[in-house]
Amino acid sequence: MLGSIGPNELLLILVIVFLLFGASKLPELARSLGRAKAEFKKAEREAELELVEFERQIREGKYKREKLEKVAKDLGVETEGRSDEEIARDIRDVIREKSEP
Repeated sequence: MLGSIGPNELLLILVIVFLLFGASKLPELARSLGRAKAEFKKAEREAELELVEFERQIREGKYKREKLEKVAKDLGVETEGRSDEEIARDIRDVIREKSEP
């Protein structure tokens, strides 16, 4: 989407933001956006770490099939006639798709 925004459009957006918020609010707005982005990245890293731990537990047999099926059901992943590894792979794919901007 950002690839379709040219310099003229970007300048127009910045002028509108400036008019809406005023010069005194722009630094505060920028800080808020920075914090929100940092929080999103932090949550994304934590989710990735949880996914790695989840996969490790599956490989070691510490994660029961019932729990795996519950997670799969919550994410809309089909479990019927599939191995734990196949289900885990699809769960990972769904989580990564949902976390992509």
